[in-house]
Amino acid sequence: MRVVFDSNIFISALVIPGSKAEKAIKRIIEGTDSLILSKVIIDEVLTVLAKKFGSDREHISRTAIYIADLGEIINPSKKLKIVKDDPDNRILECAMSGKAELIVTGDKELLSLGKFQNIKIVSLRDYLIS
Repeated sequence: MRVVFDSNIFISALVIPGSKAEKAIKRIIEGTDSLILSKVIIDEVLTVLAKKFGSDREHISRTAIYIADLGEIINPSKKLKIVKDDPDNRILECAMSGKAELIVTGDKELLSLGKFQNIKIVSLRDYLIS
């Protein structure tokens, strides 16, 4: 299954060892699902790690390479304005351009959509039990 993870999934996986988010990343590593990414999603993860968690440049560089190696990086061609929070629109753009089947997020506004352009939007918990 082609999946897009919201940035909060990556951050939880990187900051909380043994978390549910880390289990989601493991599914990608094991090849259960294929991860679709965009540069914007990676940049958001790196920015949060630097600003909120004080990660240094070396850690940020290693993390950027790690995340990029997890999946297919696409360059969304169309800008969307579906939800209020602009970074959430970047998730939708990535999923649409990357022909994803699923978006995994903890964001309430995205979850309230339920579906976007035939792309199912689910919580981390629901993703892990599927």
